[in-house]
Formats: sequence, C-alpha cells, structure tokens
Amino acid sequence: MRTPGERWVGRDAGPVVRPYAVTRGRTRPRGQAHDLVAIVVATGRTPGDGVWLSREQRRLLELCSRPITPADLASRADLPFRVVQILLADLGHYRLVEEMRQSEQPGRPDPQILKRVLDELRRL
Repeated sequence: MRTPGERWVGRDAGPVVRPYAVTRGRTRPRGQAHDLVAIVVATGRTPGDGVWLSREQRRLLELCSRPITPADLASRADLPFRVVQILLADLGHYRLVEEMRQSEQPGRPDPQILKRVLDELRRL
C-alpha cells in the first residue's frame, strides 16, 4: 500500500510518467501525423498568447531547430514514437514546426519510396 508521500519511480529511469499523461489522454494526433522518415523543422515562430507548451513539446521544438526526422526526435527525447507524433501534430497546429517539402531536401530519397521499403521489410 502506498503512503501519501510516496512517488512512483523506476530504479534507473526516475519518475514514471505514462504516455497518455504526456499527450493529455489523446491516442491520435490532431490532423495528419508525420511519417517516420519525414523531415520536420521549427518555423522560428513563437507560441501565441494562450498557447501553453508542455516540457516535452518545448524539448521537441528545441530539437527541431535543425531538420530532423520524427524517429530521431523520439530517440533523442526518449519518448515513444506515437507520443512524438501527437506532440508534433500539436506543434504543427500552432505553426511552430513544419514538414519540409522534398524539393527543400537536396540529395534526400523520396519519402514514398522509403515508406514502401519499410512496409516491405515489415512484411518479411
């Protein structure tokens, strides 16, 4: 039985926060979810009045100061990929991040081809 002052912590991980707490109970992104290999970047805008960003969203926004994929964001922020998708969709809704168009990505392979390759690899 827990005592009133007791905190749930992982031995090596520190305080345990459930993914649905980070996304405020949401399991799906609002709007379109960013693909695993999409390139996202911060727009340089600041959040407007009345926009509150969580600590995780601020961290993702900081990491997006340079072009980065959602998969890399999940790894660097130590968050599940689906949580990153939801938080990125929120940041996109506030126009704080955007997905780079392929024409802005010199030397990058077509994301549709990469997606098809990933789909085929998953089938194996």
